[in-house]
Amino acid sequence: MDIKALAEAYAPYIVERRRFYHTCPELSGEEKETTAKIKADLEAMGITDIHEMEGFYGLYADIHGGKPGKTVALRADIDALSVHEESGLPFASKVDGKMHACGHDNHIAMQLGAAKILNEVKDELCGTVRLVFQPAEEIATGARDMLNAGVLDGVAAIYGVHVWGSFDAPYIDFTSGNRMACCHGFQVEVEGRSAHASAPHEGIDAVTVSCAIIEALQKVVSRINDPLNPLVITVGKVTAGNRWNVLAGHAKLEGTVRTFATGTQVEDEMRRVIENTAAAFGAKATLSYQYMTAPVINSDEQLNRIAQNAVVSMYGQESLGHQPTMMGSEDFSIFGEHGTPYIYGFVGSRNPEKGCIYSNHHEKFNVDEDILHRGAAVAAKFAADFLAETAAE
Repeated sequence: MDIKALAEAYAPYIVERRRFYHTCPELSGEEKETTAKIKADLEAMGITDIHEMEGFYGLYADIHGGKPGKTVALRADIDALSVHEESGLPFASKVDGKMHACGHDNHIAMQLGAAKILNEVKDELCGTVRLVFQPAEEIATGARDMLNAGVLDGVAAIYGVHVWGSFDAPYIDFTSGNRMACCHGFQVEVEGRSAHASAPHEGIDAVTVSCAIIEALQKVVSRINDPLNPLVITVGKVTAGNRWNVLAGHAKLEGTVRTFATGTQVEDEMRRVIENTAAAFGAKATLSYQYMTAPVINSDEQLNRIAQNAVVSMYGQESLGHQPTMMGSEDFSIFGEHGTPYIYGFVGSRNPEKGCIYSNHHEKFNVDEDILHRGAAVAAKFAADFLAETAAE
C-alpha cells in the first residue's frame, strides 16, 4: 500500500476540510455541530461503523481490516478556544470570540485524511483502526469522558499528535521520554482577621500572609523539590479585600502545578508549607488540590520505533525532528491510565516564509498547510504498521 502517494492525492481534501472546520469553531462541551459534520464526512467516505457518545459530544468510528488482528486507535481533539481571531485569513472564524487557536481544526482534517487513506486500503489491514474524535481537551475532561465510556475497550494502543506553532515545518517528532507535564490545579483559602488599615496590629492581614505563601511556594520548587525533576508552581489569580482602607480578612489563591513526578509528594509539600507559613502569622490556610491530567511520557519502545519509522520511511531521516520537552499539558495522557500503551508526537507548523510564526493560543495562529497531508500519512502509516507487526503476536 502506497500511503504516501494516497496522502498526496488527498492533500487538497485535507486542506479544504481544515479550512471548513476553522470557520466554525465550537468551545469545549459545545461541539454538537462539529461532531455532526465529522460524522457526515466519515459517512461520505463509506465508513458506517460510527458511534456517537451519550451525554457529551464526540464520536469514534471503526475501519475493519480485511485480515485478523488487533485494534489500534488514532485520536484527534475537536474543540476550540474562546479567542477573538485576528489572523486575517479568508477562512477565519465566523463565530465572534471563538477560534481554533490551538490547531484542533488541523487535527480533525489530518484524521479525516488518515481515514480516507486507511479506508481505501482496508482490505490489506491486519485488524481494526479506531478513529477517536475527542471533545473538551481544552478543559481536560474529554479524554476521561471517552475513556469512561469504553472507547478504548479492546484497543491495543493509541496514537495522537499536536500541530505546534514554535516547531518548524515539516518536521515531525516522536521523541521518547518526557513530552508534556501534568496539569494539576489548586486553591488556597487564607483566613485572617479584618481591621482598619491604619491599625494592622489589630487584625491579621490575609494579603500579607498570601504574599508570604506565594513566596514560600517557590522555595518548594528551588529548595525542596529534586532539581532533576522539572516542577512549576504558579499562582495565577489572587482575590482579596473589599476596600482600600480595610485590612483584608480573607484571600483566595488559585494556581497550577506542572511536573513529571507521580504520586502526592508535591501536594504534600505544598500543604505543609502553606499551613505552616499561615500559622506563623496567626492565620489559617487551607489547600484544595485537583489532579487533572497526568504527564505525557512516551515510554513504549515499540510504539516509539513504529512511529519514528513511519516518518523516516516516507519522508526521510531528515524529517524526524525534536520538539523539546515542555511544561504544558494534554489530557491525552488520560487514555493511558488503565494501561493502554500510547505514543504522542508533534507536527511542526512554523514557517516564517508563509507568515506562520505565532504560537498556539495566539489570536493570529496559523499553520503551514503543506504539513497536513504528511500528518495524515504518518498517522495512517503508524496504524497500518502497528497492526501488521502485532498480527503475529
